[in-house]
Amino acid sequence: MTAPRPLEGLLVVALEQAVAAPYCSCRLADAGARVIKIERAEGDFARGYDKAANGLSSYFVWLNRGKESLVADIKDAEDAALLHRIVARADVFIQNLLPGAAARAGFGSDDLRRRHPRLITCDISGYGEDGPYARMKSYDMLIQAETGLAAVTGRPEGPGRVGVSVCDIAAGMYAQQAILEALIARGRTGEGRAIKVSLFDGMADWMAVPLLHQDYTGKAPARVGLEHPSVAPYRAYESADGVPIVISIQNEREWARFCAEVLGDGALATRPGFESNVARVANKVELDRTIAAAFARVDAKTLCERLLASGTAFGRINSVADFSAHPQLRRVTVQTPNGPIDMPAPPPRVAGTPPALGPVPALGADSAAIRAEFAPARAAG
Repeated sequence: MTAPRPLEGLLVVALEQAVAAPYCSCRLADAGARVIKIERAEGDFARGYDKAANGLSSYFVWLNRGKESLVADIKDAEDAALLHRIVARADVFIQNLLPGAAARAGFGSDDLRRRHPRLITCDISGYGEDGPYARMKSYDMLIQAETGLAAVTGRPEGPGRVGVSVCDIAAGMYAQQAILEALIARGRTGEGRAIKVSLFDGMADWMAVPLLHQDYTGKAPARVGLEHPSVAPYRAYESADGVPIVISIQNEREWARFCAEVLGDGALATRPGFESNVARVANKVELDRTIAAAFARVDAKTLCERLLASGTAFGRINSVADFSAHPQLRRVTVQTPNGPIDMPAPPPRVAGTPPALGPVPALGADSAAIRAEFAPARAAG
């Protein structure tokens, strides 16, 4: 018999769109929670981002497995009443509408918490509920720019965007974490919590190291592309057959083995200017020239064999096509309205508990059933 999943029996109402909130509620659904996703008549606008996944949006397929889709207009009195009936039985309410929109429609977290003390509410926004940026629109790349992430990403010639929605993902992860903590606390106290998470705050946490450099040394780490501003050698070097291989040396023991077993020059480890990480960072031009010359004399296959044998951390710069065929990539199959889709498996692996992931819902697929389930109680005749 299959063991129950940790969040089975919990009801989550998600008034959500795009990435951050759907990421959070998707992970709750993976853990067994019942997630009712409230969508407008035109659907979550992430449904229209692309048609890459068998004619469906890759974003929507990724973030909405295991949920039920209810089409409702929160500005309509009957639909609002329906939603209030659902929330009255819910454990968690998540929303990431524009700041103030949920409250104007009667679904502000403060009011919901007063009416339902056991309810856990989670508001996800771009910049938070107050401050001069609170009312600004806030998409992932804008937050990458505002937090300085773009300034430390890319090559020296100019800033770059991280190629996936890291600000949205970070906020969704922090929201899930806070909700799980609130569920544990509620089990002890009987009281819910009001949680607020912003994309800006999530990425601010990720930017702690560059920020500490700026605040305490007066200089943020430089934008260095596929290098590291504080560790050397930590970058890509090309083999004789033109394959770029990234290496990372984290301590002097690794450096000594790398010099002796990969470069074939054990004395290099203690040469003046190369004898410590601090010295190597200060002497990167000569360091890089020395390693590049040694790599350029050896083919990639032989280099990788030497790197592996020496215990050196290394990796190839793969394309997405290479990643798709990677031997370490675990996949799961998720059902969608357009057929099965293979996607990366959830990262946590729990012994004896294989992933049990629900299907991706068509727009409004569960509307009729949910409306019937939460219909107003009939007065006794």
